[in-house]
Amino acid sequence: MPTRIPVVVRKAAFALTASTALLLSTTACTGQSASGSEDDASKETTLTFWHAWSAPNEVKAVKSLIAGFEKAHPNIHVNVVGNMTDDKINQALRAGGTKAPDVISSFTTNNVGKFCSSGALVDLNPFFEKADIDPSTTFPKAMNEYTQFDGNRCAVPLLGDAYGLYYNKTAFAKAGITTPPKTWSEFAADAKKLTIAQGNTFKQLGFMPNYHGWETTTEHYLGQFSPTYFDTAGKSTIAADPAVASAFTVQKKLVDDLGGFKKLETFRSTLGDEWGPKHPFQTGQVAMQLDGEWRLGMALEAKPDFEIGVAPLPVPDDRAAQYGKGYITGTIAGIAATSKKQNAAWELVKYMTTDTDAVVAFSNAIHNVPSTLAALKSPDLKYDARFKTFLDIAANPNSTTSPASINGGVYLTTVQQLGYDYESGKVTDLKAGLKKAAAQIDTDIAQAK
Repeated sequence: MPTRIPVVVRKAAFALTASTALLLSTTACTGQSASGSEDDASKETTLTFWHAWSAPNEVKAVKSLIAGFEKAHPNIHVNVVGNMTDDKINQALRAGGTKAPDVISSFTTNNVGKFCSSGALVDLNPFFEKADIDPSTTFPKAMNEYTQFDGNRCAVPLLGDAYGLYYNKTAFAKAGITTPPKTWSEFAADAKKLTIAQGNTFKQLGFMPNYHGWETTTEHYLGQFSPTYFDTAGKSTIAADPAVASAFTVQKKLVDDLGGFKKLETFRSTLGDEWGPKHPFQTGQVAMQLDGEWRLGMALEAKPDFEIGVAPLPVPDDRAAQYGKGYITGTIAGIAATSKKQNAAWELVKYMTTDTDAVVAFSNAIHNVPSTLAALKSPDLKYDARFKTFLDIAANPNSTTSPASINGGVYLTTVQQLGYDYESGKVTDLKAGLKKAAAQIDTDIAQAK
């Protein structure tokens, strides 16, 4: 299956850059146009839709999606502009004007809190209510959560990404492992069995646990532990929530048991990059890999000399009953507050994100996870049998995401930095490190407000 390459930016660098954060903060004065939702969607009109996809197959898929909409709504024409970064989108949302987008899509779910709190995107709750569509029964639980902030649903999911476990079936058989691990203790044992030393390095590493690895971020590890992140007052709970300390402890033990931070980092520096054909899982240098649904297509295209297995990521031993869940993120869509054609824009958003046939066709073309419960069950979905693992993870009510924050993903950056410091030995007192990080998160949010 082809991969959705632009998603790299969102996943590999989930945190907002300082420039993006500053740019987003300037949207606070945008507000919703008083006449923005007074247009007649039955009249002839033209909308401008900005999206971030850029690969040829993706651009083709977007054009097909829009063509389906225009066929269903012959009076509404759509001017499509692709390869638009969040920086460009936010500049346009702030400036408005005739060339600004009416509808946008973004790969960065961590920006939802900013989009909603600043008023850059309109609250879609009234539109859903008028259309008699219940988001809670339309979208998977995690996707429903990451498209709103503080009661404001300024975004809607437009396909998603689910994280699971890829494993080398051939290596598993040689190591005498018959099934993928379901708990972290099983995972740790398997990772050791799959590790083959070669002098001071590795011929094969069972798993690369380091946070600088490929998708092994604190955010993705923590998803399996179901952290709260914030309490009802909006204060950070990472120092008080035992799930967070547990996740950090599990990862650190993996690092220590598989050779130690320095040895693993030295080995990692010799391996191929995440998005090329020499990805270490694809070459057989790493036997297990935490990754998203797009990896399957990339791995198959690399034509590895082993059989690829796919399974959900393991869960904590005391949450064994939740095996099958995973971390969820994805693309979002929304309506610009500066748009004077919001009713027509809603017709486009509604079609792209809630029409089952449209969602299924787009998923088949892009090879990302469908973003409605109906589409996830559609018999018209076309996929490799192993891809169903990600469909099931997306539909699993125990699957998690990272909550929206008023300052975007800044809190995730703080957590990730602690991860770097803890795994490398720079921070040795985890409890104190979590307490300090929680205080920093609270300070950052207070300043953003």
